[in-house]
Amino acid sequence: MKNLNNVFNIIFGGSGFIGQHLVDKLKSNYINLDILVAPGNYQYCDVREQINVELPILSNSVIFNLAALCTIPKYKEREYFETNILGAENICNFARTQNINTIVFTSSIAPYGMRENIVTEESLPMPTNEYGISKLVAEHIHRTWQAEKPDERKLIILRPGIVFGQNEGGNFTRLYKSMSRGLFFFPGRKDTKKACIYVKDLVKIMKKFSNDTSPRVTLYNACYPEPHSIMEICQTISNVTNVKMPRVRIPSVLLKTIASLLYSSGKLFGMEFIGIHPDRVKKLMVSTNILGRKLNDKFKLNYSLNEALEDWYSDCDNDGLY
Repeated sequence: MKNLNNVFNIIFGGSGFIGQHLVDKLKSNYINLDILVAPGNYQYCDVREQINVELPILSNSVIFNLAALCTIPKYKEREYFETNILGAENICNFARTQNINTIVFTSSIAPYGMRENIVTEESLPMPTNEYGISKLVAEHIHRTWQAEKPDERKLIILRPGIVFGQNEGGNFTRLYKSMSRGLFFFPGRKDTKKACIYVKDLVKIMKKFSNDTSPRVTLYNACYPEPHSIMEICQTISNVTNVKMPRVRIPSVLLKTIASLLYSSGKLFGMEFIGIHPDRVKKLMVSTNILGRKLNDKFKLNYSLNEALEDWYSDCDNDGLY
C-alpha cells in the first residue's frame, strides 16, 4: 500500500478549465506545468518539446496529463497532432526518465466519432476529425508506456463528455447566454443526446483513481450513466436559473444553409461569427449517445445534472452561469 502522504502530483496542462479545478481539489503538493501562466505552484512547460524541468520528484508521484488542444473547429489540423501526440510522447518519456509509474490521462469521447447509436467502452473507436484521431493516437502512446512494465505501471484513461462548470467558457456557458438573451433555438431537433459531466465530479474521479494501487490499464467514459437530451439540458438550465425555456426549432437543412452562408461571408469580408461554423452546427445535430455506466458502477457521481447546475449557479452567486 503506497503512502498517500508522499504523493507528488504533476499536472501537465493545469492552467486550463479542468486543470484549475483539479488544482483547487489537490490544494497542495502539486505543480502545474503549462505554457499558460496560472496562479499557484506553476512552472512553464511546452509539452511539444522535450521536457526538462527540475522537480522534487518523490517515489509515488502521479502525472495528470491534461495538456491538449481540444476546441474544434479552431486550430489548424497540424496543431492538434503537434500538441496532443507529441505531448503524449514527451510526457511518457518524462515518466520513463523519472521512474513515475502512474499516469491519469484525460482523453475525450471524440475517438468514438459522430454516431447516433449507443456507445460504451467496448465500442470500436471511429474518430471523424483530427482532434479525435490525435486523442486516440495519444491513448495508444500511453498504453505503450504502460505495456513496457505492466506489473509496475498504472494508466487511467478517462474519456469525458462535455465538461461543464464554473469558468468553462464552453458549450454550457454559450447555451446559457443564448437562452438568457432569448436567442437559442433547437438546431434541427430537440432529442439530440449529449454526454456530459460536472467538472467537480470529474476532478474527484481523477484524484480517486490516481490513488488506486493496481498496475494495469483502465478506461472509463467520464459522463452520466445515460446521456441527457438537449431538451432536458435546456429545461434544467431554465428551472435552475429562471431563464426562459426555448421553444423554436429550426429545420436542419435551413440551419446548415444559414451557417454555410454566414461562414463563407465572414471569410470573404474578414469577419468572424462566433460559434457559426458549418462543422460546429453539424455537431449540434448529432448525438453523443455515450454511456457512463461502467464509471457509475465504480464511482457514484456526487451531482445529478440538476444538482450540478444548482451548485454551479450557487458558485456564481445565483447570478448566471459563467
